[in-house]
Amino acid sequence: MSLLLQITDTGKKIADTIGHIAQATTSGDQELHFGDLLVKGGVIMIPIGILAVLGLVIFFERYFTIRKASQNESNLMMQVRSSILSGNLQSAIAICKNSNSPLGRMLQKGLLRIGRPIKDIEGAIENIGKLEVAKLEKNIGILGIIAGIAPMFGFLGTIYGVIKIFYDIAQSGNLSIGVISGGLYVKMVTAAAGLFVGMVAYICYHILNMMVDKVILKLETDAIEFIDLLEEPSK
Repeated sequence: MSLLLQITDTGKKIADTIGHIAQATTSGDQELHFGDLLVKGGVIMIPIGILAVLGLVIFFERYFTIRKASQNESNLMMQVRSSILSGNLQSAIAICKNSNSPLGRMLQKGLLRIGRPIKDIEGAIENIGKLEVAKLEKNIGILGIIAGIAPMFGFLGTIYGVIKIFYDIAQSGNLSIGVISGGLYVKMVTAAAGLFVGMVAYICYHILNMMVDKVILKLETDAIEFIDLLEEPSK
C-alpha cells in the first residue's frame, strides 16, 4: 500500500513539473512578439525606424513619379508628327504643352527653336532632357545613403549591447543569463534591424535607378526621332 502511495506521489510530482514547464514555455511564447523584440532593441531602434520610414516614403513617391514619366508617349509623337507635316506648328506646340510630360516639354523646347540651326535645336532638347532626368532622380541618392547608414546604426547597437552586458555584469556581480539577456537583445535586434533596413533600401535604390535608365533611353530615342522628323523636309 505504501509503495502504491509513493508511486502516486511521484506521478503527481512529475505531472506538476511538466505543467510548470509547459506554463513557462507558453508564457515565453507569448512574450516573443515582434513589437516586443523591437522595443528590446533600445534607443538605437529609433534612428533605424526613422531611416526605414524615410526610405519607404522616398521609394513610393519616386516610384509613382518615374512610372508616370515612363508611360508610352507614342500617341504624342504621332500627333506632333502629324501637326509638323501639315505645317501647323502652333498646334504641335499646344499638344506638347498639354501633355505635361518630360517628352512633351523636350519636344516643346525643340519646336520653339524651329528656324534655327539643327544643332541649336538638339542642344535645347538635350538641356531640357538633363533637367527632366534630374527631376526624376531627385532624392534617389538618399536611398543609397540609407542603405549605407542603416547597417552602421545596427553595428552601433551591437557595440552598445556589448557595453550594456559588461555594465550589467559589473553591477550585479554574476554571469547569469538573466543579467546578460538585456544586452544580448539590444545587440542582436539592432544588428538585424539595421541590416534589414539597409538591404531593403539598397534594393529600392537600384530598382529606381533601373527605371530612370529606361526613361532616359526612351527620351533619347524619341528625341532622335523628332530631330529626324525636322530634317525630313530638307532631304
